[in-house]
Amino acid sequence: MSRRLLRSGSRWLLRWLYLIHRWIGIATCLLFAIWFISGVVMMYVAFPGLSEDERRGFLPALDWPAVQLAPDAALRLVGQQDWPRSLRLEMLGAEPVYRVQPYSGAALALSARDGRVIQDVSAAEAEAAMQMRFPAARFVETVERDQWSVTARFNPHRPLHVLALNDAAHTELYVSAVSGEIVLDTTRRERFWNWLGSIPHWIYFTPLRADAPLWRDVVLWLSGISIVVAASGIWIGIQRIRLRRRYARGRLSPYRGWMLWHHWAGLIGSVTLLAWIVSGWISMNPNAWFSSRNLAPEALQRYAAAPGLDFPLPLTAQAGVHELRFGWLGGQPVLQYLGPQGLLAISSVPTADHVLRAARTLLPMARPVLQEMLQAEDAYWYSHHHRRVLPVLRIGFDDPAATWFHIDPRNGDILGSMDATRRGYRWWFNALHSFDFAFLRHYPPTWEIVLWGFSLIGLAASASGVVIGWRRLQRKLSG
Repeated sequence: MSRRLLRSGSRWLLRWLYLIHRWIGIATCLLFAIWFISGVVMMYVAFPGLSEDERRGFLPALDWPAVQLAPDAALRLVGQQDWPRSLRLEMLGAEPVYRVQPYSGAALALSARDGRVIQDVSAAEAEAAMQMRFPAARFVETVERDQWSVTARFNPHRPLHVLALNDAAHTELYVSAVSGEIVLDTTRRERFWNWLGSIPHWIYFTPLRADAPLWRDVVLWLSGISIVVAASGIWIGIQRIRLRRRYARGRLSPYRGWMLWHHWAGLIGSVTLLAWIVSGWISMNPNAWFSSRNLAPEALQRYAAAPGLDFPLPLTAQAGVHELRFGWLGGQPVLQYLGPQGLLAISSVPTADHVLRAARTLLPMARPVLQEMLQAEDAYWYSHHHRRVLPVLRIGFDDPAATWFHIDPRNGDILGSMDATRRGYRWWFNALHSFDFAFLRHYPPTWEIVLWGFSLIGLAASASGVVIGWRRLQRKLSG
């Protein structure tokens, strides 16, 4: 009786596996095909963003004589009681502006000429400011949210004025109507290719992505269902292979035509396909398995150890400077002069020992157990679409999370942090999804060939599945 029940249960389970793979697979195969094609595009074109060097490149060089207000005076004017998280000086058109980011609360901007608070920047003002650097710049529209500014990180800056530079790249800049700050740039190439890349790959359509919790649930459910369909297909595909009692004419597979393509491509690319779908599901951080990457404000305040609002270093006029950054590192003032290509000069250069002493205050209850100066990229510090800073100081602690920090030794800037879960995420998502293993990254053509190869195999499996499913649907509807 128990054996009969077991056989009956096995047949019932097998039937449902076939039904799930057959009918739900029609939709998921179309989704797989989209993912494979868009994934190849994403190898070469990233979703639009704005690097610090790019942002400075859109600004005029500092007008030194126009700066009439000292940084500590600017902080007092906006009511700062302590040194803020960041303070920088840059141009807004013809006016030098201090930009203040407190540890809590909204960012502030005020004129370095007369202390006037910068707010409610109009489209005409944004256009006039940009024309100081790009005379052909023209206002396009003001948006609350669009395809390229859909994420929540732009919320403090909304609404956004879109300005076309009318350059060869057809660049469009997004300028905050709140403060006049440039927060995003896109080019025609990015806008075109992302409709074939990141947008379909991430299901990143504006109405859906604007609701972050809903978007996350949609991606998790679609990925989860896709995992079930792919796993069932792999199991069925293996079951249909005969190595000993072969099919007619010695064939290993019973299928012909599109079914044969689907069978073999699905089996050959099965491991990669499943790895990509599972890692894509993991990218959404299901059940909050992976920690946040944000540093606690208290840790940053200890690291800076600013004694007050007074900043003792004088400003020295230098050509080609597009931004000044005022900061503290372990109680030592640091003044950075930056241009579009990065750091130009620094006042009060921190020593390696001073950076290390400051770094130990990030987690005062833990003991440093790792300290190394990376001269080359490794598995946890490497470039993809953006170049990583090298050399970089890595310091790790014996806290329960086994936290690491990466610090720029030139100025003490904290470039990133990762604990054990984020290092796990690097393997569970980045490695499985992007194949960014060192032996492939060091030979870019090999990395491209491998990803192209597996993508084409996956596309063959999914496209053949779409054809098979469409034909089966037609027969059902016509019969």
